[in-house]
Amino acid sequence: MNPLYLTGARVVLPDAVLEDAAVLIEDGVIAAIDPESGKGAQAIDLRGKTLIPGMIDLHCDALEKEVEPRPNVHFPLDFACAQADKRNAAAGVTTVFHALSFANEELGVRNNAFAASVARAVHAWNPHGLVDNRVHCRYEVTDPTAPDILLELMAAGEMHLLSVMDHSPGQGQFRDIAAYRDYLARTYKKTEGELDALVENKLAQAEGAMARIRLLIDAAQAQGIHVASHDDDTPEKVETLHGLGVGISEFPINLESAQAARERGMSTVFGAPNILRGKSQSGAMRALDAVQAGVADCLCADYHPATLIVAVFRLPELAGITLADAVRLVSANPARAAGLTDRGEIAVGRRADLVAVAHINGLAQASSVFSAGKPVFEARFDHV
Repeated sequence: MNPLYLTGARVVLPDAVLEDAAVLIEDGVIAAIDPESGKGAQAIDLRGKTLIPGMIDLHCDALEKEVEPRPNVHFPLDFACAQADKRNAAAGVTTVFHALSFANEELGVRNNAFAASVARAVHAWNPHGLVDNRVHCRYEVTDPTAPDILLELMAAGEMHLLSVMDHSPGQGQFRDIAAYRDYLARTYKKTEGELDALVENKLAQAEGAMARIRLLIDAAQAQGIHVASHDDDTPEKVETLHGLGVGISEFPINLESAQAARERGMSTVFGAPNILRGKSQSGAMRALDAVQAGVADCLCADYHPATLIVAVFRLPELAGITLADAVRLVSANPARAAGLTDRGEIAVGRRADLVAVAHINGLAQASSVFSAGKPVFEARFDHV
């Protein structure tokens, strides 16, 4: 791999911003920051651009839509993985944890066998990928049929992050049975009779959930896989899950739950679409409020990778934080949460995952993306 010398950029370091600086890449890692010269390296002029670390997305379920863009319309899995890979590269996401739900009653791509096949397809595609494609398995705790499949994926090295979620009506995302029924009706077009059966079964399967959670978390920890919880809605729930070994709290419903997670040393994750839209799709707390309150560690793409880079560059004005603070939400912090020690910062010796950002009428867009030092995406914008 030829050395690269990126020049003239505004470079965002972990705690500072360098103006008109350079970065030298050798053998896929960052060899020097603002060296006197890049003799022998291919020079790439980034004047007018901002250089940030490649973004790390801990939770993106957009791949499910690449597989099944319409109900019961399925594309080949290698094709879907390839499209998601390109979308992430174009968005400046160089490490993505594809969030796949194992929730058998929700059918479609969330059927356990189907979800497992998608996880294996991600693993098979990654050697050919533009970016680092990883698997985030989301376990619906009321499903007694998934643990065996999840344990198989762990043993095969085809899972990189585990989260536990409970979408039973009456807590978390679904505050009552009506909200849960509405979700199923809109998403899966179920009749009233089918909805009655699904709700009854969902509530009945809650029995034994704690034992299944313990089993999976213990197995994940033995494999060095980090574990997250989903839609935490009370400090008591956070405390219980933290005691079981959960280190990440995804989408805390309210400020009290987010504060409880931070007090216990857990990393909190909020959605970048929430920043752009100014609200949560389910009525939970605003991600902007979490940033302003100092309880947000990470931003994720949730369902839309392209929102990450825009959210990062809007946050300094919206939340009154520095650009370095905003960039850490999508780089150093998620790297730490997932145990990735080789990336997440523009620092000597780190993996050269880098994004040159152009500013088009105030809109931040990835113009050049490097994954482990390899150029994987370029867009030529006029009048930048």
